[in-house]
Amino acid sequence: MRVYVPLTLPGLAEAHKAGEIGPGPLTAYAVTPALREWYVSDDLEELEYAALNRAAAASLRSLAGEPDVPRRRVVVAVDVPDGAATADPAAGLGSASLGEVRIAAAVPLEKAASVHVDSEEAEGDVAAAADALGAADHGDDDAQFVVDGAEDHELLWYGVQEVPGLVD
Repeated sequence: MRVYVPLTLPGLAEAHKAGEIGPGPLTAYAVTPALREWYVSDDLEELEYAALNRAAAASLRSLAGEPDVPRRRVVVAVDVPDGAATADPAAGLGSASLGEVRIAAAVPLEKAASVHVDSEEAEGDVAAAADALGAADHGDDDAQFVVDGAEDHELLWYGVQEVPGLVD
């Protein structure tokens, strides 16, 4: 099963140093039955892109809580055994946890399929979005517009062998 683990650049550096993403339990995002129902799609590529975007949003939340880290969202796509990632069946459609799964243990970085990171050009918009996230959560439409601006930036794809260059 492919899961998308939200991180920050320092989190990616820690994973690189340790050789694993963890410790567990980890929150990740995947194509869950609820995500399939919400997006009403059978296109696996489209659904995986939606899960990736959910993880990018979670990475933004992490950035909002860590003001001193580089303002770039990071998502690691990892293949885990079926059953290693479990969704909360009580999470309803439309909830903030749509597509969210839990992984009980750390995941070896060698299981990563790819890494997705904002470009340096996105940093300004991502920083503004991280700063506006609290107000957006409280219904501020202008703040939500700023948060949506970060989502306009596509995450760049990197091979796992490129992680050292991202974290140095």
